[in-house]
Amino acid sequence: MNDVEITLATEAERPLLAGMLQFYFYDFSEFEPPGSDNMELEPNGQFGAYLYLDDYWLEPSRAPLIIRWRGRPAGFALLSDFSHSGRTIDRNMSEFFVMRKHRRGGVGSTAVREILTRYPGRWEIAIVQRNTGAKAFWPRAIAATPGVRDLTTFEGDGVRWTGPIHAFAVGS
Repeated sequence: MNDVEITLATEAERPLLAGMLQFYFYDFSEFEPPGSDNMELEPNGQFGAYLYLDDYWLEPSRAPLIIRWRGRPAGFALLSDFSHSGRTIDRNMSEFFVMRKHRRGGVGSTAVREILTRYPGRWEIAIVQRNTGAKAFWPRAIAATPGVRDLTTFEGDGVRWTGPIHAFAVGS
């Protein structure tokens, strides 16, 4: 799908990412258990800011990526080197979002293939236990990426992470 382009977000695109994060938070709010105080709107009608967004322009181990479809923003990926399992890794897909309009049409899978190929090394992708859509998407998207090897899937320890964690290597 050559309509999908992945670019490193510039400083000027930080507000674009902050805006898309509001939609991401909205989508993510459905995974909160009943009675949870997390993922609630603030008095201004928005979710809170993403606490680590500024770090993506300050820390070399992080990468803020914008996913575009036919030149228009369609989502984002935030990469870091944080390990939910405590293992040594090069990259973690900290956050990944594709607008609902562009889901189930190949945008997400194409973006994953391009991102994983562009950033070779040892990866972890952790999925929130209640996110059934992501639990179906990620194994397929990872498996469809050329050069993926040593794929293992295990459950988080319930302290550092609750849900499945996919660990694998890409490239040489």
